[in-house]
Amino acid sequence: MKLIGIGDNVVDYYQDQGLMYPGGNALNVAVAGRRNGAEASAYLGIVGDDAAAEHVVNCLREEGIDHARLRRAYGPNGEAVVALSGDGDRIFVGTNRGTRIQSLLTLRLTQDDLDYINKFDVVHTSVNSDMEHELHRLAHKALSFDFSTPKRWDAAYLRLICPYLTYAFFSGSDMSPGQIRYLFEEVHRLGVRVAGVTRGAEPAMFSVNGAVYKQPPAAGGAIVDTMGAGDSFIGAFLTSYHEHRDMHEALLRASRSAALTCGHYGAFGYGKRK
Repeated sequence: MKLIGIGDNVVDYYQDQGLMYPGGNALNVAVAGRRNGAEASAYLGIVGDDAAAEHVVNCLREEGIDHARLRRAYGPNGEAVVALSGDGDRIFVGTNRGTRIQSLLTLRLTQDDLDYINKFDVVHTSVNSDMEHELHRLAHKALSFDFSTPKRWDAAYLRLICPYLTYAFFSGSDMSPGQIRYLFEEVHRLGVRVAGVTRGAEPAMFSVNGAVYKQPPAAGGAIVDTMGAGDSFIGAFLTSYHEHRDMHEALLRASRSAALTCGHYGAFGYGKRK
């Protein structure tokens, strides 16, 4: 299976450590796919021209992520400022969203981009990627989308996005099982085939055309940092499920991947001084 993440990237700056780590949902999912056995994994997005951007690009090389179609522009790379709670949960303190290069420029796909993307089996993007205007051009692919928490979407947004999707992912730690089942009904009605809600320490809930599955978190060591755990879950799930169509195996692999991610700082490591 070949996976490409399109859209957001950042560095997550841990102010208590003075270290920045590469991140961003689309980038994290590409890395998780590669680490979980994807035949090929790629990232397409915009980076700046500062030290943060250079760190992101170097980490893509280190992880074997194809970034042949990456855009580099003059301006600051995306950055999120992060603190950790006592139990390792990440807390976003602030971002440079208003001034980062990804907010100042819009990623618009060329025909060369589309020809490149067509080499991949699954395309993943997110609510943080500002890619809504391009989804209709990607709908012929198995298209995956991370909606994040209920604060980031509403019924109108679901109606806008879901008709293009094969896979829809949500973060729903505060959602009840009843609310999740209602959400599944809505997104399936809009055309999504596979929908999943990760719920932190509670079992993830997934639905394939209305058949619901649950997956408890995998056992692991001490939780150091939850940053990127949901992205790691998505990358591992897509890599396994799209290839084999075995929901039980895909959810087990995904939960194990998320548990491993919680055992280190950053979404996939590579802490560096600013």
